Amino acid sequence: MVKRTSFEGDACPIARSLEAIGDRWSLLIIREALFGLRRFGEFQSKLGMAKNILSTRLRALVDHGILTTAPASDGSPYEEYVLTPKGRGVFPVLVALRQWGEDFDDRPSEIATILVDREKGRPVKKLELRAEDGRLLSLTDTSLKPRPAPRRRSAG
Repeated sequence: MVKRTSFEGDACPIARSLEAIGDRWSLLIIREALFGLRRFGEFQSKLGMAKNILSTRLRALVDHGILTTAPASDGSPYEEYVLTPKGRGVFPVLVALRQWGEDFDDRPSEIATILVDREKGRPVKKLELRAEDGRLLSLTDTSLKPRPAPRRRSAG
């Protein structure tokens, strides 16, 4: 088995994010946690993952601070996996992936669900990238520039 290169120290925030959530099983575990799954057995049953792979992915998500463990809410001796604020922050990423998939899937009629606003029951609007002043931005409207160096405190 080929050892994967770590992106943990990479200067690119996309690469660093992929270190924590960049494998398909991890994203699917997070998806299910966002919709309420908490128990190992629930994840295993819903996703059909091998137990050893699920265990490894859950441990990594806990290590990255995306999930935390808590005593089972029903008082049983089991642990539950609970999304942290960092984990809930993945929601817009999953929505973006979903919307991209809906736009470019070769067989869109096979997509079983649509994401709707719970209150109104209407489809969720496409995510948009906007400038600080509210202008809609596209790829050609953006660029990367070096981050300013942190200011040094003067001794005194």
